[in-house]
Amino acid sequence: MTKFLLIRHGAHLLGAETIAGRSPGVNLSPLGEEQVAQMIDRVAHLPIRAVYSSPVDRTLQTARPLAERLGLQVQVRETLSEVDYGDWTRKRLEEVRPLDRWRQWNSFRSGHRIPGGESMLDIQSRIVGEMLRLRAEHPDDACVALVSHGDVIKAATAWFLGVPIDLFTRIEIGLASVTAIAIGDYGPWVLCVNNTSRIELPA
Repeated sequence: MTKFLLIRHGAHLLGAETIAGRSPGVNLSPLGEEQVAQMIDRVAHLPIRAVYSSPVDRTLQTARPLAERLGLQVQVRETLSEVDYGDWTRKRLEEVRPLDRWRQWNSFRSGHRIPGGESMLDIQSRIVGEMLRLRAEHPDDACVALVSHGDVIKAATAWFLGVPIDLFTRIEIGLASVTAIAIGDYGPWVLCVNNTSRIELPA
């Protein structure tokens, strides 16, 4: 069995009202750095054998201090990357909220694609596929950390819970939170979602 810790990055300098997407140079804010330090204290006691990260700057800045604490190297995987927000990248939410395409995207995720970007089904396919591949690479490891982004983690959690992607917004994934999912020979188990306290995983 492989246990995955799906870790969201900390707060970044653009703030919650701007769609950062995959923009380079969007670094963690001082609050984000504090959130990451607290997250590391909550998970460092676990037997984490590998740390994988999205290539986006704010996730790397979340993954590197975790890996350093554990004596590991960060391994970058494009499949853990942020949603490709295409034409909406770096837009303020007040700019996109009036748009029909934005409202359609948020009400019917399974049936729409971001202009110039991804569909939610593409996102779910890449993150779930990566977790299944990593399970094959780490079949007997106690724990593997995946540092990624809110909607990507929601998409994976929805899949393993059997929740339709159009309802995945009911799942909350906060900044620097940890969601734990175990995958075994006979199925997955969602161990916790959006955890912001010390985690104890079953043996």
